[in-house]
Amino acid sequence: MPRRPENPYVPHDWAPHEKPAILGSPSTPIHSTPKRIAYGIVGLLVCLTGALGNAVVTANLQNLQGTFAAWSTEIAWLPAVYVMTNVSINLLLVKFRQQFGLRAFTEGFLVLYVLVTFFHLFVNDLSSAMMVRAAHGMVAAALSSLGIYYQVQAWPARHRLKALTIGITGSSLAIPLARLFSTELLQLDEWRGLYFFELGLALVSLACVMVLKLPPSDRKKVFEKKDFITFILLAPGMALVCAVLSLGRLDWWFEAPWIGWALAGAVVLIVSAIAFEHNRSNPLLNTHWLSSGSILRLGLIMLLMRIVLAEQNTGVIGWLQYVGLQNEQMTQLAWSIFAGILCGIIASCLTLNPQRLYWPTATALALIMVASLLDSQSTILTRPEQLMFSQFLLGFGSAFFLAPAMLAGSAGSLPTSATW
Repeated sequence: MPRRPENPYVPHDWAPHEKPAILGSPSTPIHSTPKRIAYGIVGLLVCLTGALGNAVVTANLQNLQGTFAAWSTEIAWLPAVYVMTNVSINLLLVKFRQQFGLRAFTEGFLVLYVLVTFFHLFVNDLSSAMMVRAAHGMVAAALSSLGIYYQVQAWPARHRLKALTIGITGSSLAIPLARLFSTELLQLDEWRGLYFFELGLALVSLACVMVLKLPPSDRKKVFEKKDFITFILLAPGMALVCAVLSLGRLDWWFEAPWIGWALAGAVVLIVSAIAFEHNRSNPLLNTHWLSSGSILRLGLIMLLMRIVLAEQNTGVIGWLQYVGLQNEQMTQLAWSIFAGILCGIIASCLTLNPQRLYWPTATALALIMVASLLDSQSTILTRPEQLMFSQFLLGFGSAFFLAPAMLAGSAGSLPTSATW
């Protein structure tokens, strides 16, 4: 590995196999087998840390609602705030990684997340809980990319697609995992049990990231003052859209005046940001790239898949909770979903072929259609034991679909600019 130059922005003299794939991503030196295993474990831990905390809270919203003495419309702000900050901070993450490195961002926000979670243990207040979710959303934005980079270090070059598959799909294991043990966490000290778990997970991830560092990368000064004008316009606009989509079904779309005002404000802010960015030479938001056919296709694929997979988390689980079942009564169902996702990840790793990315997506969609058709026969008497096979298929299909769909959609969407 080349020696780090005194000026961090001077390009390294990389060996051919070490050269980073894109600006800001780590180099790929040859590691020993024990170190590769360590990178793989840390990568999976980081992926789960980014998703598991929010999954645990989402799986226990009803219990937290009673603890905080909140209305259903108030407690729903917890997952909403997570998404709002997660989406907003991603706007800065690309250029931050290119100029300062992803690890600096991750360590800084992991420390913030640890501090906020720690102090929340002493305050029984919904507002402080929302601060924890906001901090977690920002951290998760970096951890999702960091998990992929760690997986890339864990695999030799000929198996890089397996690394991408695990990095992309690993976080999807968090949702069924959260329903397997979160009830026991609540028994420790009510809501504090959940946050003790989050705190411990964040501390372990912080320690692992600081001990097992990613290899160096090329960096470049890419931030401009105008970037922060775009961020000030676009971040609140996207946050308002996330708030409307999260709370609209509870406050109801046509009855809550704030929904209309929020959408109006979001349109003004987002359109202003796009107009400001469109003709910049080094934009924060590359509108020409985002409006290309390949990236629009990728966005449409992910949107439609998100709607289809809502049948599992919102449809089946939400319906079972509506008829009075608790997490401990759905343990076998959660195990079934977990097994389906795990099998889907393994199958995707073994079969993924960059020349044939559409057959696994078609196969996954067929399995999801079969699972949804089976679930359509459910009645008020249906119980989790009768849904295990269909939900296994749905979990398998979702994991089997995600990596090839992302790779197929993004294959032609990478911009030609070195910065992007």
